[in-house]
Order: sequence, then structure tokens, then C-alpha cells
Amino acid sequence: MLFPGIVSVSLAQDPNFSQFFASPLTLNPALTGKFDGNFRLAGNYRNQWPSINNAFVTKTGSADFHLLNNNLPEIDRWGFGVLFMNDQNGNGALRTNQFSLSTAYHKGLDENGFHQIGVGFQGSYTDKSLNVSMLDFEDELTALGFTGQTSEIFPQSDLQVKYVDINAGILYNGSTNGYNNFYLGASMYHINRPKETFQGGEFYLNSRTTLQAGGKLPTNQYNAFHFSSIYSFQANANNLMFGGAYAMNLNYDEERPVNVYMGAWARFNNVTDAVIPYVGLEFGDVMIGASYDVNISSLQPASNMRGGFELSVIYIKKPVDRELKKLNCPKF
Repeated sequence: MLFPGIVSVSLAQDPNFSQFFASPLTLNPALTGKFDGNFRLAGNYRNQWPSINNAFVTKTGSADFHLLNNNLPEIDRWGFGVLFMNDQNGNGALRTNQFSLSTAYHKGLDENGFHQIGVGFQGSYTDKSLNVSMLDFEDELTALGFTGQTSEIFPQSDLQVKYVDINAGILYNGSTNGYNNFYLGASMYHINRPKETFQGGEFYLNSRTTLQAGGKLPTNQYNAFHFSSIYSFQANANNLMFGGAYAMNLNYDEERPVNVYMGAWARFNNVTDAVIPYVGLEFGDVMIGASYDVNISSLQPASNMRGGFELSVIYIKKPVDRELKKLNCPKF
């Protein structure tokens, strides 16, 4: 169920993942190419508030890789990536398809490659459509439900808006010994504030700024604690997430580990949102993560504490015969 006022508001906020660390190209363009391997594939699926008529379903797929490895300093990387996102709100009434291209350069700051700073840019093309026939309005409500006729007038039943926007980011990551890791980043989306409206007027998409920080603290030769946090704000909305996961190495192999991750994150925003248990499995070149939002906000009566299920898969092709220097990159 969507009311006229909610339609315009819903366009003002970007989709976001609880496993933000597993969706690098939607978190910060400077994360493009920020991995140790030949190439990286990532996929994400999120179904938020399924008990409220599939309120938000978001899917992404991305691929990024390195360019000109043989022509750059051993501790530098130049990344290029592509991203596709599909987002459906209100059981598909509002659909968003987005295609993005991104690039980032990561400059080594020391001879060991323990410290790097990267700058990234991203261009996106967005296509949004609104199926008015799937909406219910307040003036349709009768004693028998939404059986009345609305007075709202639309030029057609399927409305559409398209635009291009620009995103950018910066990221620093470092290590004191090659085993621990820490990073700090910032990104801004919709820098050019594209016009977004279905019924005319002057509505411009608000820029979104996100700050990121995290790291890895080894507890022994094989196991480690990973932690991460983000703070983002867009118009009058803000979002704070923080938490971590403990990695247990099951095969006692540092180069090709089989790791099990267990942890939790918490999200706080305008309505104090959710606690998010997380489990993950890493084996070979693959890392799989699953999480579930336990809703603690004022929407509990409607959602029955069913905030949303999320699944992530990352595949990083590791080199068989290592030619490039191994770099310590963020994982969470």
C-alpha cells in the first residue's frame, strides 16, 4: 500500500545492504579493484520486510579487475568495474534498474605495499518506472477495503524517469605488519543531483555521503576478528551501522583458508532499526555470507520483527603462479 505522499519520499533514499562490506561497488567507487587476485565477481540479494507485501527487494551483480599490471609499480593497482542493480519497491510497483561503470587507482605509499591510498569515480545510468495501477490511495479506502475510486490523475499508468549521475570516493588502508589491516574511506553519490520526478516539478535527488572504517585484528596465526562500520546521510535521513565477525580457520592454511565467520552488526537510524546476526563461509576463491535483520524499530507490529534476509557471494580468482606482490586488502 502506497499513498501519494509516500511515492515521492520513497525516491529520495538509496537502497542499502546490511552486508555493506560484501557489496564493494555500491559502498565506495574507490573499492574498485581493491582485492588481491586476478578478478572479482560479487552478487547480493536482499528482501526487506517480506511480511509487508515484499516492500523492498534489491539485487546486484558486479565484476571488477585490474588494468596494466605490468606497466605499474609493483605496489600500485588500477581497477575497473561494472555494476548492475535491480530494486523493486511495493511488490514491484516501483522498479529501478541501474548500470554503473567505475574506476579507481590505488597508490602504494611504502616499499612493502602495507599502505595504500585510492581514489575512485563512478558513472551510473538509472531507469525507474512506476506502475500506478499497482498502487492504492487513501481516498480508495472504504469499509470493504481499497474498493473505491481515487481522484489522483496520472498521464499514463506506467510512468518512467531516466538519468545519469556521478559518484566518487577515497580510501586509505594500511597494515603494521602485513597481517593486521585497517582502513578509512569516504564516498559521495549523486554528486550532480539529477532531476527525479514522475509528475513534473523540480525534484532533485539529494547527494548521499558515506563514511567507512574497519579492520582485521589477528588473535593467533590463523584466526582473526574483523570489524567494520559505516555512517551515511542523505537529506534528513541518516544511518549508522557497526559490528564484526570472528573468523575461525578450519584447515590451518594461511594461503588457501577454509574460514567460518560468525558475528553481528547493529543499525541505528531515524527509527532505531535492527540487530543483524551474520554467518559466513570462505573456501577456495569463494566467500558466502548470510544475515537476517531482526527489526527493533517502531515497525515491529507490522513486520513481526522480520526485518529482512540478505545473501552475498564473492568470488575472487586467486593467481596460481603469483607474479604480483601480495597486498593486504580489506575484507569487511
